[in-house]
Amino acid sequence: MMPAIFTVDVEDWFHILGVAGTPALEEWDRLPSRVEANFRRFLDLGDAAGVQVTCFFLGWVAARFPYLVREAAARGHEVASHGYGHRLVYEQSPAEFYEDALKARLLLEDILGGSVKGYRGPGFSVTKDTPWFFEKLVRAGYEYDSSVFPAARGHGGLRGDRYGPYQIETSSGPLLEFPITVTEVWGRPRCFFGGGYLRLFPYTLVRRMTRRVLQEGRPVIFYAHPREIDPDHPRLAMNLHRRFKSYVGLRGMEGKIRRIFQDFPITSFARFRADFGDSFKD
Repeated sequence: MMPAIFTVDVEDWFHILGVAGTPALEEWDRLPSRVEANFRRFLDLGDAAGVQVTCFFLGWVAARFPYLVREAAARGHEVASHGYGHRLVYEQSPAEFYEDALKARLLLEDILGGSVKGYRGPGFSVTKDTPWFFEKLVRAGYEYDSSVFPAARGHGGLRGDRYGPYQIETSSGPLLEFPITVTEVWGRPRCFFGGGYLRLFPYTLVRRMTRRVLQEGRPVIFYAHPREIDPDHPRLAMNLHRRFKSYVGLRGMEGKIRRIFQDFPITSFARFRADFGDSFKD
């Protein structure tokens, strides 16, 4: 069976995008962090199940908790980049994005003493208005990306008919794209495999949709955040709609992750690329 790729976006409880209550970067150091304990719970879940995942570290978090980066690698997980300042891609200029992506990679590589190959943009915020994104990412030294959400979503999304991994040719070189997994339901692409989608839908439905995608010969890409297995973390001010999306299903998330680890073969992007080479590309 095609494996599933499990990913963790390593950020803190106050890094929710697009709400009025999200504090500015200058305020983050004054807030109580919960990322260390929550991320270690993820690592423990992986150890208990014997799985290795990909950890997309926000550079700001890595700079303050470099030992978490090293611990993730020491426990067999892949370290990748979530950028540095957690700004939506389409809110940055091409030059700003390049500097942010490069800063994060160099920081992580300095902490690790090794190379960092992968990137994921905050909020999957690659859109038709950011055509420069892929070239800037290659120029910043990355080999693969998992920022494209091939359906409509709050932070944009990039609609298209390419649901499996594919290669993008840019003027600076090639980039492997691993779009977030969607599957067609009543003729429309739907996601069941991460964040609020995974928290909201019952596990029986998530499992059925996961099996469907794997049987089609595509890897399922799961994604989660440390705060999502911490139901008692502080809440940000936001409207009722966003509050529901941000906080629904927190108490059941850890149990769902345990079941995913039990029910499916789990791997990281690094291991997937090593095992499948170029055979998986569209």
